[in-house]
Formats: sequence, structure tokens, C-alpha cells
Amino acid sequence: MSRPLTDQEKRKQISIRGIVGVENVAELKKGFNRHLHFTLVKDRNVATTRDYYFALAHTVRDHLVGRWIRTQQYYYEKDPKRVYYLSLEFYMGRTLQNTMINLGLQNACDEAIYQLGLDIEELEEIEEDAGLGNGGLGRLAACFLDSLATLGLAAYGYGIRYEYGIFNQKIREGWQVEEADDWLRHGNPWEKARPEYMLPIHFYGKVEHTQTGVRWVDTQVVLALPYDTPIPGYMNNTVNTMRLWSARAPNDFNLRDFNVGDYIQAVLDRNLAENISRVLYPNDNFFEGKELRLKQEYFVVAATLQDIIRRFKASKFGSTESVRTAFDSFPDQVAIQLNDTHPALAIPELMRVFLDIEKLPWSKAWDITTRTFAYTNHTVLPEALERWPVDLVEKLLPRHLQIIYEINQRHLDRISIMFPKDVDRIRRMSLIEEEGVKRINMAHLCIVGSHAVNGVAKIHSDIVRTQVFKDFAEIEPEKFQNKTNGITPRRWLLLCNPGLAELIAEKIGEEYVKDLSQLTKLHKFVNDDIFIREVSKVKQENKVKFAQYLEREYKVKINPASMFDVQVKRIHEYKRQLMNCLHIITLYNRIKREPMKIVVPRTVIIGGKAAPGYHMAKMIIKLITSVGHVVNNDPVVGNKLKVIYLENYRVSLAEKVIPATDLSEQISTAGTEASGTGNMKFMLNGALTIGTMDGANVEMAEEAGEENLFIFGMRVDDVEELDRKGYNAVDYYDRLPELKQAIDQIKSGFFSPKQPDLFKDVVNMLLYHDRFKVCADYEAYVRCQEKVSSLYPYHKEWTQMVIRNIAASGKFSSDRTIKEYARDIWGVEPSDLRIPPPNVPRDVADEQIANDTADKLHM
Repeated sequence: MSRPLTDQEKRKQISIRGIVGVENVAELKKGFNRHLHFTLVKDRNVATTRDYYFALAHTVRDHLVGRWIRTQQYYYEKDPKRVYYLSLEFYMGRTLQNTMINLGLQNACDEAIYQLGLDIEELEEIEEDAGLGNGGLGRLAACFLDSLATLGLAAYGYGIRYEYGIFNQKIREGWQVEEADDWLRHGNPWEKARPEYMLPIHFYGKVEHTQTGVRWVDTQVVLALPYDTPIPGYMNNTVNTMRLWSARAPNDFNLRDFNVGDYIQAVLDRNLAENISRVLYPNDNFFEGKELRLKQEYFVVAATLQDIIRRFKASKFGSTESVRTAFDSFPDQVAIQLNDTHPALAIPELMRVFLDIEKLPWSKAWDITTRTFAYTNHTVLPEALERWPVDLVEKLLPRHLQIIYEINQRHLDRISIMFPKDVDRIRRMSLIEEEGVKRINMAHLCIVGSHAVNGVAKIHSDIVRTQVFKDFAEIEPEKFQNKTNGITPRRWLLLCNPGLAELIAEKIGEEYVKDLSQLTKLHKFVNDDIFIREVSKVKQENKVKFAQYLEREYKVKINPASMFDVQVKRIHEYKRQLMNCLHIITLYNRIKREPMKIVVPRTVIIGGKAAPGYHMAKMIIKLITSVGHVVNNDPVVGNKLKVIYLENYRVSLAEKVIPATDLSEQISTAGTEASGTGNMKFMLNGALTIGTMDGANVEMAEEAGEENLFIFGMRVDDVEELDRKGYNAVDYYDRLPELKQAIDQIKSGFFSPKQPDLFKDVVNMLLYHDRFKVCADYEAYVRCQEKVSSLYPYHKEWTQMVIRNIAASGKFSSDRTIKEYARDIWGVEPSDLRIPPPNVPRDVADEQIANDTADKLHM
């Protein structure tokens, strides 16, 4: 059970985790007991931990609602330009603790729950993760929503309320087994259904050209029911909205079947409509061209655009009549950011609305559309780029295909005027790919239909501009930008690592929470022995806590004094968990060869989910767990090396493992990882990075100095050169005895004695079909790991490097990223205006806002 805070601790935490006051605690206890009574209407003694969680969640939500209403009223009255972030994924994780921190209630809640005889950590563990994302892209969207609210921007996240999120992963006999993530089975206290804003979405049908215009008729209708979740900013009373759509069948769905007597089938067929929001596709960096997925993509953009246009048209505050009927000001009032190509159909859908419903001429509609949209590219892997078959789009969205063809024709006419004889260029730049099955290149649609295109790290944006979309960038270089990703320091420091957050606040003040660049002030403490000891102590406490968690959950005992060497992320060949595995085998063989040699004890922790249909990724998990089984049960190895596979890696587990990590593995092949954000989380939480010059690692090395990271391996130019020469893994296998030994052991069944051929596909891929060149970087990786091992025993020098990394991590705040989007792409300015809390009367609040605004104008 959490102990009460000492007076010193309360003073230390008063700003960054909220004020502990007698009134606050009493009010929270009263609210808790009231909600518990409403929930149970029975004796508190029979309440379960889940009942207590819901009572606390509703108590905290009470503090959100007034701020939420007041924020939305403020936006309605001021009518600022609104930012809409469209994403098929929002990987939010848990909400309770994040909300307590952002509202400044964390300490008061801790105290209230303690006084009620309960353990707040136990209640927090009850909450289901909102796992509505696969990995980086969805988690980035969640961090962005936090920053948008913290920066006071009028912003909305739009996505799908998947009934089942990313699957729960079980590891059974070393194999990944998927289980459905029924995250809503106990209800969700943070969402509010808004049936008054339910909207019709059309599919299938045919197109009629009439004298009055084009009509899309004989469609099948599905209803989109919105659920709103409040998104609080940090200590500024701003509460924005994430609106997720759920599919519902209309009451007359398949009524014709009912009319001919098949009532049961008519009711059962309602599921076909409602399947649209049933489940998140569990693919990361892989395109799956299924009809249901295309339905999901259209469903979310069609509902969202209707909602955006309704809000745009809504009457100005105080007026009983006027609504906006002209769309000239639409791009001045609306910015829509497409998070990768998944919401790309928003472009032809907005055109359809303007052309067919609002009756705008093409040129005007297209001008407004392109000035409204911006597109973020998240990957350069060819298998990840969306290319939808024309036949499928024609069947599902016949009017949209016509519009896409028209967009393409006008686009190609323009290109052919600029390059009249360059037929090859025209083919390359077409929105329609003609080879084999005719397909629509959704990235090309996004580029043509947007006024800004950005990558998510400097190196990635350069590759996007000079290689992947080179033809487009040559014509419109000003359209292409870089926006290096970031993470929210509220969740990824205050929430997950309070010890470090408080230690930093003690040294440099608490303002860094909203301005992470202030971490540079820590540079002056790099040689401060007391601070070095304190940072080291926080890390050790986090490691002990995580070791206890592993013992509790996995029944394995690990040494908290060992180096925690961690690689947690989606399992994919390009992320090269295989190279990590080969290094584990190499360490194991070295220990076996010289058992008496003193080595730095390591606990290698690997975790992540493989897409259910990705055979090689699943084999990699099985290999790692098989190697772990041999290593962990070898008495000669003992505690010198342990291998743990973290089951069901997710946001709430990341919050536990990241603060405990010593060494962060970011070892993708140079030129394949767009950015990465896990690398930033580890850096901020005091882990050192071993990595390639890929994604945001490049900028991390720039900020901290390359000497403060463990950088190894080929750079992008080296990879390209190797591709030109031809990569032959067998050359490395023949030349490097330790690599040969490791691969031979895998091949011979050393790690799978009951099935000697189990890993033949892995070995075959490594030696003959490895696009990501594991063997080429193996030697440099092993050498670099030796440098890591030689530094780790020198605790002072290691911790000094840690402090330099933390001090250099300020750039990687999502607040900084969002400020760049706001100024360079959306044309809005962040606001540090603090909306008065709901307990301030309306007239006083209006006066406060007016005075605050006037003060800022005169600054």
C-alpha cells in the first residue's frame, strides 16, 4: 500500500504533481464515497478493487467535465482556427493517472485513497489499456493530443472506437498466441456517447449524372455514432476532445429480408455493418488490402468531414440566424492533418461534398481542399505503402473513384506540360499504377491533395524528398518539410518516473515540464557528485521495482544490479531483433568458453508483438524464447546472463520497463526506421542508446554528442553502396567465426533439440534473403557492445553520460513538434492562456480571460 507523503515530499512535489491540501483531500474522499455508493448501492465491505477503480475514475472525471465544457464554450465563442488530427490509430494506454497529473490532482488523490485504506497503485493497475494502435504511429497520435491541449490549441483527434484493440499476446511454449483484447468489457469511464451527432455513411451503390449534378444513389447506409473522450492539457484547464466513431446499423438495415419473412437473417446481417468498428487491424508497417479495412478508412473520414463541416457552418456565438454558407474561409478556419495515408480518402471525400452537395466548381473546391490538408509520411518500406485495387474502390466507393481519376488527369496534364516528352516520369507520378492489378497509390494522392508533406525525422525527410517522392519534390520543393517526432514528458517522465521527475525539478525548477528544452540546465550538474549519486539511486530503485514486477508476473528472479539491456518494439525484420539474438548467443558462447572470466552481468529484455500473419516475426519470437530457455537454465552461465521475453508489451508495460532500462537497443538498418519514439523515451528516462545512425537516433547523437551514445554500423550511404555491390551474407558468415558458430547452432537445433529443423527458415532468410543486412552489421554491433560492457562497471562515468543524455533530450518533446506543425503547416499559434477553472463564476472568468489576453498583447 502507498504510504502517506512526508511534509518534505509534499513540498517537493507541490508543483509538478499537484497540491495536497486538506480541502482537496476531503473533497476527493467525499466524491469517491458518493460514486462508490452510486455504483454499488450496497455495503462498502463487499466492494471489489474494480468497484474502487471506477469510483476513483468517476471522481477524477468530475474535475474534468467542468473544464471540458468551459473549453468548448471558449472555442465556440472565440471561433479560432481548429486543427483536426485524423488517425486510424490512437494508442492511448491508461487514462486515470495521466488525468490526475494533468489536473494537478495526483498527490491529493494519493493522500485521499491512502486515508480511505486503499492502495492507489492497485487501483491504477485495474484499468484496461486503450490499445487502439499498433505501435509508434498510434502512440505518436496520443502524445500529440496531450501536447495540443497543453499548448492551448483548439484541436480534435478523430479516429475509430475499435471494440477490440491490438490483440493480447500470450507466449505459450515460446510461441506467440493472440487473444482478443475485449477492453470495453467492464465499461469505459472516460468516454461519453454522443448519439445526437450520429451521422449516415454511404457505401456501394452507383453514380448518376443528372441535369442538376452528380448523384450517388442506391447506397448502403451505416451510422457513425461518436464517443467523446476528454483530453486535458497540463495544468492549464484546457480540455480538448478525441472523438472516436462506432459503426451502427440503421433500424431499417436489410428490411427487405424482413419483408420476405427472413427476420432472423435481417437482424443477424446488422453485424455486417457494425463489423466496421469491431477490430483494429494488427499490422504495423505492412499494407493489407482487405475490403473491411478500406471500409474503416472511408467510414472514419466520411463521418469526420461531416462533423468538421457542421462545426464550420455553425452559427457564430450570440447570433440566432447567421451560419457560414460560403467556403472561402474554410482553410482559414480548418486544418486537417493526415496521419499517414490511412485517412487519404478524406481528400476525394471533401471534393465530393464540395462538388456534389455544396455545388462548388472544381477549381474552387480543389483550391480549398489542398489548402486544408497536410500529410505526414511514416514509412519508406515499400510493403507498408497503401495501394488500393481500383476494382475494390469502384465497388465500394464508385463516386470517389471518378473523383480520383479526375484529380489524376488534371495532375498528369500539368506534369506533361512541364515535361512533355518524359513519359516515364508521367508514369511514375501517376496516382494510378497500371502494372499488374490496377491500383491507386494513396501516398501520391496525399501529396497531390495536400499543401504540406512531412517526414518524421531529418534523415527520414531527406529520404522522402530525395528518393521515395523525388519526382514530386523536384516540382514543389517548398511542399516538403521535416517535423521530427516527439514524446509527451507528462506521461513519459512525470507519470512513469516520478523519482527522476522530482529530482530534476529540485535542481532546475518545475517549468521544464512544459518546456523540456530547460533540461539543458542539467549540464552544469554533470560533475556534481551528489547529483550523480541521486540519479544513479533513482535508476536503481526503478530497477528493483521492475525486478519485483518480473518476479511477480513471470516467476523469474533477476539480479537488479545486472545491466538491463532492453529492446521493446514491434517485432519486424527491419528492427533487427535477430541481431540482438545473435549477440545473446555470442555472449553465451563466450561465457561457456571461459566460465571463470569475470563479465558484466546482463539481463537482456526483449518484448513486442508480431503481426498475426507475419511468419518470420513469429519465428523470431520463438527463436528468442528458445535461446532464453537454454541460457537461463545453464548452470555454467548462472546470473551472468539472463534473457526475458516480455509478454504482451503495451503502453502500461512500457511505463514500467523504460525507467528501469540501462541500455536501449535502437538497431534498425540505416534508412529503414522513419523516426522511432521509444528511443526518445529511453533517453529522457536515463538509458544510454546503442544504435545505428537511423531515424531520430541521428538527431539524438547531434544533441548529446555522438560520444555519449554507442553508435555502430553502416550509415545510409554504406547501405546503398552495399546494395550496389550486392550483399552476400555468406561472406560474413565465412569470415566471422563467432557469427558462424551462432548461426550453426541455430541451424543444427542446439536451441530446439526436439525439432532440429525448426529454425531453418530463419537461417535461410539470414544467409540468402535478408533485406536488412544483419550479418553486415554484426561485427560492429558486437564490438560496440564490448564498449558498453567496459563502461558499465564505472558507475560515475556511466551516470555522467546518462545525465548528458537527459540534458540533451529536450528537443524530443512532442510540445516542440506540435509548435512546429502549428507555425509551419497549420497557421496557428500556441496559446499559454489559462482558461479559468469551472468553480470561477462565468462573468469573472470572462474578465480574467480578457485581462490575460490584453496583458499578452502588451508584452
